[in-house]
Amino acid sequence: MTPVMIEWTGAFAAVLTTSAFLPQAIRTIRTRQTRDISLWSQWLLFIGNFLWLGYGLSLNSLPLILANCVSVPLIGIVLVLKLRHG
Repeated sequence: MTPVMIEWTGAFAAVLTTSAFLPQAIRTIRTRQTRDISLWSQWLLFIGNFLWLGYGLSLNSLPLILANCVSVPLIGIVLVLKLRHG
């Protein structure tokens, strides 16, 4: 695979994984309903995505950086809502 193809693959993966979390985040922000959301999964997701952001920054990988710059705050919001309303 060429470097350009690798970056496009990463960008596509980033769009898919970030988009997958978006409906849950939007619903949770709108409804404040967090009863069925696992606190542990949110902590693990937050820490994991934060580490992916650091990894992306260290590699200067735009797909990793952009995806995690969107995901980390959204996961953080859901996590805060879970802590407040869970």
